[in-house]
Amino acid sequence: MGGRWDSQYIRYHDEEWGRPVHDDRLLFEMLTLEGAQAGLSWSTILRKRANYQRAFARFDPRKVARFDARRRAALLRDPGIVRNKLKIESTVTNARAFLEIQRELGSFDRYLWSFVNGRPASTPAHAQGRPSRTALSDQISKDLKKRGFRFVGTTIIYAYLQAVGVVNDHTRTASSRPSAGPY
Repeated sequence: MGGRWDSQYIRYHDEEWGRPVHDDRLLFEMLTLEGAQAGLSWSTILRKRANYQRAFARFDPRKVARFDARRRAALLRDPGIVRNKLKIESTVTNARAFLEIQRELGSFDRYLWSFVNGRPASTPAHAQGRPSRTALSDQISKDLKKRGFRFVGTTIIYAYLQAVGVVNDHTRTASSRPSAGPY
């Protein structure tokens, strides 16, 4: 990767980050990637994104929910993803919980956006910059955990809400450079 902001990162910032997402498959993908990022840099996960898409059946939660022990063990040997047993196991667990929300409410999109009445929420500016969590991320994190999700702590969920546009953290002076975007 050349420099701090490689072209893939800049493209992600300019074309994806912060744009409202209503596609359940992409919502599951981003939830998985945000969880995988815990303790790592976003650029590390972004560089591995295509490998994650391949390894996790293009983030089809129905397929991922059926990953058996053999499939999960194979993922632990896949150098294209972060080979962390807890993160791999959580992706399968989360796929099952994700499907349960879809059964209950018709879509994960409906569930997630209900927390903000269908409209992106703004985060009040802080003197220190953007917060790492908010009352909204606390609320959603708590509810997801209650529903059996893992790797959904409030900081991870806040980053997720930013990424999928539920929270609008674009600054008024935001340029098309990552300094105005994620992390």
